[in-house]
Amino acid sequence: MTFEAVLFDCDGVLVDSEPITNGVLREALNESGWALTQAECMEIFIGKAVRDERARIEAETGQPLTEAWMKAFYDRRNVRLLAELRAVQGAVEAVATIHERVQGRIACASGADRPKVVMQLELVGLLPLFGERVFSGHDLPRSKPAPDVYLAAAAHLGVDPARCLVVEDTATGAQAGLAAGATVWGYCPDGHGRAFAGLPVARVFSHMDELRGAFAAPLAG
Repeated sequence: MTFEAVLFDCDGVLVDSEPITNGVLREALNESGWALTQAECMEIFIGKAVRDERARIEAETGQPLTEAWMKAFYDRRNVRLLAELRAVQGAVEAVATIHERVQGRIACASGADRPKVVMQLELVGLLPLFGERVFSGHDLPRSKPAPDVYLAAAAHLGVDPARCLVVEDTATGAQAGLAAGATVWGYCPDGHGRAFAGLPVARVFSHMDELRGAFAAPLAG
């Protein structure tokens, strides 16, 4: 298959934000009474919006998840991201190559809030390549693993989802891309595909140079 558009997740695919964001989240939850290790926090929240785990957060902390709590978390998170965020190694070059190859038909489709996604893309120099083609599950009826954000991105580009490649790093995101009818490639920098076990992910790769190389050669799904 020759892909007509490529839809990228953001956190963990384009930017190395997960350890930063989850570190801040763990601190905030610990302060609220839910003692979590970093590994536990990553396992629960990677690939999900914090609000998606509202019931569990409220049960574990014994407190309501208020807008004030969320704002304080976002503010702390953004301070850390502004100071520490870096692009995933090779991601900027891969996106630039793909942008040229598919004539600009790329989009970023994230489960995170849009202001965070835009801020991160700008910090690492990727925003000019994506422009306004940035989509957030927060702005849609359902977030990942529902397909809404990928369907919205494909519709904006005017491309049938079946002709789109989705690049994801989590099972939650992969499920969203597959549910949209797209081909999904899984980015797994640790060199294993356990995150995608049991899912019909077409390809698993461990470095963005592999993704870039696939678009420098004839494309196959």
